[in-house]
Amino acid sequence: MLSKSHIKLITSLKQKKYRLQHGFFVVEGVKTIKELLQSKLILHALYTTESFNIDAKDEILITEAELKRISFLTTPNKALAIFKIPEVKPIEQNALVLALDAVRDPGNLGTIIRLCDWFGIKDLVCSKETVDCFNPKVIQATMGSITRVNISYIDLELFLKETKVPVYGAFMDGETVYNMDLPDEGILVMGNEANGVSKEIEALIKKKVSIPRFGDLQATESLNVATATAILLSEFRRG
Repeated sequence: MLSKSHIKLITSLKQKKYRLQHGFFVVEGVKTIKELLQSKLILHALYTTESFNIDAKDEILITEAELKRISFLTTPNKALAIFKIPEVKPIEQNALVLALDAVRDPGNLGTIIRLCDWFGIKDLVCSKETVDCFNPKVIQATMGSITRVNISYIDLELFLKETKVPVYGAFMDGETVYNMDLPDEGILVMGNEANGVSKEIEALIKKKVSIPRFGDLQATESLNVATATAILLSEFRRG
């Protein structure tokens, strides 16, 4: 049975301030939960309609009606888990680091976290204006990759001022990425969906990178930030 305290805690975790207050975040779906159970993340509680055969004290069997009551999804997927938010590790700058300047869409951030996992980017640094990586919609979009990327929320301007590695940024008017010699170490900055990289951050970027348009009409205004990130990371990795 679900208690009122269980329901109150779970529903509160939809909001960032309560995730920070309690130090927990919600994960839904059997596949993603199983992947997180195999990681170093600490499980707080698992509410499920089918047993996962884990430690009984962590698993609470509930009905489909109860799951629907606590789920953040339109169509719940058999289980909901609460995990402890992990401690952030120090940022390693002797590699390629991805930085996000006020990326606001949860789906975009979730996809970018998956891209970091795919391309072996260990550190993702986010401005404090970037959407919370433990937002339920972000977690859903990462499909488990959240466990393999170190995500830091920092003063991005200060971080770029203090770094000793080259700083690249994605711009419409930058040099085409296909003509550039790209390093193994550096920081790549991706900007906000609507406004791109902010003026404050732009002033700290040494090399502007762009993805050229090949369409005959040149009518497309811009690429989705996650799509652009995929192309640029691919080029950085191609060397």
